[in-house]
Amino acid sequence: MSLIPNVPPKIFTLSAVALGYLLIDDNTANEQNALGNWLMLVAQVLCTNAYFKQVQTERQMMEQTMSDEDTIRMMQKMIKALTAEVENLKKTL
Repeated sequence: MSLIPNVPPKIFTLSAVALGYLLIDDNTANEQNALGNWLMLVAQVLCTNAYFKQVQTERQMMEQTMSDEDTIRMMQKMIKALTAEVENLKKTL
C-alpha cells in the first residue's frame, strides 16, 4: 500500500498548500519555524533515500548491461588516458 494517493499532481500540490495554511493558525512564529524545519528535515531524508536508491538501481543496470568486452575496452581507454597524462606531467617536470 502506497502512502501517496493516486491524485493529479496539481491537486496533490494544492493539498500541501492547504495543509501549510492550516498549520499556521494559532502557532507563534517560533512554533511555525520549528515545525517547518522539522518538515524540511523529513523531506530531506526522503529525498536522500530516494536518490541513493536511484544510484543503486543505476549501478545494477550498468553492471547487467556491460559485457566483459565493454569493460575491457573501457579500461584500455582509461589506461591510455592515464598514460598520456603521466607523459604530459613528465614533460612539465
